[in-house]
Amino acid sequence: MTSTAGIDRAVTRRLLLVRGLRAFADGFVSLLLPIYLSALGMSPLRVGIIVTAALLGSGVLTLWVGMRAYCHEYRVLLLLATVLMTATGIGFAFLSDFWPLLVVAFVGTLNPSGGDVSVFLPLEHAMLARAANDARRTAMFARYSLVGTLVAAVGSLFAGLPDMLAKAAQVPLKPALQAMFVLYALTGVLSGWIYRSLPSQRTATAPPAADAPPSEVRGRVLLLAVLFSLDAFGGGFVVQSLLALWLFQKYQLSVLAAGTIFFWTGVLSALSYLIAVKVADRFGLLNTMVFTHLPSSLLLIAVPFMPTLGWAVALLFARSALSQMDVPTRSAYVMAIVPPAERPAAASMTSVPRSLAAAVSPVCAGYLLSLGSFGWSLVAAGSLKIVYDMLLYVLFRDIPPWDEGSSTGLPPSEALE
Repeated sequence: MTSTAGIDRAVTRRLLLVRGLRAFADGFVSLLLPIYLSALGMSPLRVGIIVTAALLGSGVLTLWVGMRAYCHEYRVLLLLATVLMTATGIGFAFLSDFWPLLVVAFVGTLNPSGGDVSVFLPLEHAMLARAANDARRTAMFARYSLVGTLVAAVGSLFAGLPDMLAKAAQVPLKPALQAMFVLYALTGVLSGWIYRSLPSQRTATAPPAADAPPSEVRGRVLLLAVLFSLDAFGGGFVVQSLLALWLFQKYQLSVLAAGTIFFWTGVLSALSYLIAVKVADRFGLLNTMVFTHLPSSLLLIAVPFMPTLGWAVALLFARSALSQMDVPTRSAYVMAIVPPAERPAAASMTSVPRSLAAAVSPVCAGYLLSLGSFGWSLVAAGSLKIVYDMLLYVLFRDIPPWDEGSSTGLPPSEALE
């Protein structure tokens, strides 16, 4: 008979494998999206509107799934999400007008941010949290983030393939770009094939009542959701699609050059996840989140003021080495302060407002990009993130997590294996 630990390891492997597949697709799509939309004749403002629609739609759907996951099998919901992913890729491959693409962006799974902002997130987080004990939870989420970021970096390099194929075969760029969205759809099919072997899993047939967290914990989760939303609103000014568009405008970069830059920013971010676990064990989750994120925001503000592309890229690299260290620790903290039955809702409550907040700012960023190439969107993003860092530290420095009374918020995490 297969042991529970063996089942948990199998579930973890499948979730990490699908996370990597989605990250690969998100990596090239987030870079190719502004190029594809520009090739269709759309302005930076319209590109920003479609990016906003994609983030807003993902946020609404993720919120609904997180709140209703208790009465459905996680596997069924994940399989339905892969169907939607496949339909999204097909829609972008074969539609070319603004309004139809806007609808597909809103109802689909397209991820222009380069990170994982999608309906998959609360379900996978809940399954991972169940598969790991408290001592290993931070390390588990670090591994989850590591896989996603590293493979997304490879996907960024892959974004140069359409341009290479178009030149080699002497065909227009547009069909090559459309083929990449077909590949995105096929990734959804493959993800569904992997998900189908997951065990049936749901928390209950009705909303939990007796074991629901007390109002104090719910209040903390809501406050975190507000603060995370402020951070995400700032981040929406520099989602990967729009940051790439700024680089295209400012420095006339090729897709291959931009892909190389985002590959290395992804690698640096991934390496930071490995360090984040050790730093959090020693200095605490809150200190790790704030005192790595704050200097990264200052670096982001400085990027537009750099005199050359080399200096700008150097600062982007330095920022990438710091800006994502709060990702695994943040996820682990949220999962730790609520009981297992509430984890999908807590993941949605803290991640979906981020999606909704991040959905507003790309329109503003698109407008700023239409005014010129200075990079005001980067300045706005860094400034808002600094406000978030300061508020987070002031409001949460004296608040331990619910399940442990330690200053770190979690038991010491084990090293990544």
